[in-house]
Amino acid sequence: MNSDSILILGTGALATLFAARLASAGVAVTMLGTWLEGLAVLREKGVRIDSIDRAFPVHATENPAECKGCIFALVLVKSWQTERAARQLADCLAKNGLAVTLQNGLGNDTVLASTLGLPRVARGVTTLGATLLAPGLVCTRGEGPVSLESRPRLSPLHAMIQKAGFEVNMVENVRSLVWGKLVISSAINPLTALLRLNNGELLVHPHALTLMKELARETAAVAKVMGVELPFLDPEVATEEVAKRTAENQSSMLQDVLRGAPTEIDAINGAVVRLAEERNFHTPVNRTIWSLVKAIPVRGKINLM
Repeated sequence: MNSDSILILGTGALATLFAARLASAGVAVTMLGTWLEGLAVLREKGVRIDSIDRAFPVHATENPAECKGCIFALVLVKSWQTERAARQLADCLAKNGLAVTLQNGLGNDTVLASTLGLPRVARGVTTLGATLLAPGLVCTRGEGPVSLESRPRLSPLHAMIQKAGFEVNMVENVRSLVWGKLVISSAINPLTALLRLNNGELLVHPHALTLMKELARETAAVAKVMGVELPFLDPEVATEEVAKRTAENQSSMLQDVLRGAPTEIDAINGAVVRLAEERNFHTPVNRTIWSLVKAIPVRGKINLM
């Protein structure tokens, strides 16, 4: 693989959205996953966004050996799959390659770095909304920027993502954006999963809206305790704005629950609780919501990556 190609780890909604847009812009895309049925469809039919009446070819594989020497890898698997993704990348990421995590929650970069080494891991953030309609077929449920941490080595990746039609920027303080997304994710995702509501429906149910605001405030308070300056002044307003902008979206956590898969609750609300407790700070709302989502049974095939 060369510097004008990209490896995407994952075959879910965001992975498919990035693959489709990048492939449509002429970027050579390889998708590495473990969902064999999905990979078979990707090989046969390519990737497609429902609003575009054509598909784009990608190389889809479950074998890291077919991805040897990749320079840029976008990690878009679920947070509970990050260790497996790190092991796969250890077999295929070039010595001068970079794995960029755009995942939900906290700690994914640490997990990747423990296997790949810190110099080969970079953080990014996106608030894009997407829903997987079928293997290789995705619909966009809310636009949003892609922010990458400022590194000269990421310039070619920046150019590829921009060419694919995404709003993309390089930022100095990516930690602020990661925590900003965490505030919003911790407030929206678990409630949509528990209540079986699209993002925008949280705004029209008074009790759901109250809970959403309480979660946003509490997570923002933990950020303050951690010494993090958030990218917005009012966490409640910021969360409401995202819920409005992605009103028709089924959050990734709701999509997980509906198909009986594990959720990313441990890396989102669970991470908030753990970090708060390390500093003797109480987060009763996050803890309750964390416990409730953890109590949802996991059923069915758990192989989507």
